[in-house]
Amino acid sequence: MPWTLPEPMLTTAVPRPDLPPGFAGEPKWDGFRALVSVDAGQVVLRSRRGSEMGPAFPEIVVGTGQLPDQTALDGELVVWDAAGRLAFERLQNRLARRGAGAARAAGEWPAHFVAFDVLRLSGTETTGWPYRRRRAALESLFAERSLSAPWALCPSTTDPDTVREWLTWGSVGLEGVVFKRLDDVYRPAARGGWLKYKVRETTEGIVGAVTGSLAGPRTLLLGRYDAAGRLAHVGRTTTLPRTAGAAVAGLLTAAAPGHPWTGWSFSAGWGSRETLHVTLVEPELVVEVGVDVARDASGRWRHPARWHRGRPDLTPADVPRLSTPPR
Repeated sequence: MPWTLPEPMLTTAVPRPDLPPGFAGEPKWDGFRALVSVDAGQVVLRSRRGSEMGPAFPEIVVGTGQLPDQTALDGELVVWDAAGRLAFERLQNRLARRGAGAARAAGEWPAHFVAFDVLRLSGTETTGWPYRRRRAALESLFAERSLSAPWALCPSTTDPDTVREWLTWGSVGLEGVVFKRLDDVYRPAARGGWLKYKVRETTEGIVGAVTGSLAGPRTLLLGRYDAAGRLAHVGRTTTLPRTAGAAVAGLLTAAAPGHPWTGWSFSAGWGSRETLHVTLVEPELVVEVGVDVARDASGRWRHPARWHRGRPDLTPADVPRLSTPPR
């Protein structure tokens, strides 16, 4: 019976970044979760949702020539820019490329596969091995084969100080850390043995529009002024708790003519083609939200912001200016 890639093992979010006893820590990369296998020259590069990504990333397919036959890895597809920052937009833009277009993109914005687990090694299935044994086998594979680009070995540590240092790497696009139980086997599609902590921060934004109504806002569209003094859209909140929506409603003012977002359309999410029906409001109210470190090339928040509190004590001039990630 032919061997097939298992479903990826999943993570459970935790609120604290402390390395638990009996666990190892790994950086959490801002990329695409991917599994790759090579078997008798047949290469499968599969996303977490089961999509085949090989045609979009020919350099990964070619790179499997460095691996022993009948081997499968779990990891993250990433693209680094010239400054060493993770460039998620470039990675996403490559998904639709095929053929000559994919080859050109591979030359301009090459992807790397950051391997953090081995599921099969030279025909031996390793998912039943504990993490510490799989990790040792993965490190030996990189050393013995002298694996080079597009392959990269994900760091792993049992040192809490190293984990704390990784959490300061937000400027290069690191999203957080993943904790993996040292004696746990690889359990496809299961949660519990892998824990995920995402770096989040609280910051301020200016409410420029809402979904729902002025009397009952559901989400807030947030902005910040750029260096030219224009109100740029930076993100949207998750659905407001009922009490928060009621409190915000009393602080909103319907937009007057000449609102800076007049005529704009807004997508339902980063990378989504669905547009939102919004109500513009005067950009006067400042709110504090929780955001993670994921940004696009313009400095906008890629993931929804979590409501924290209103800040009617602040003015829009108190809100930090929009800044693009360092390059």
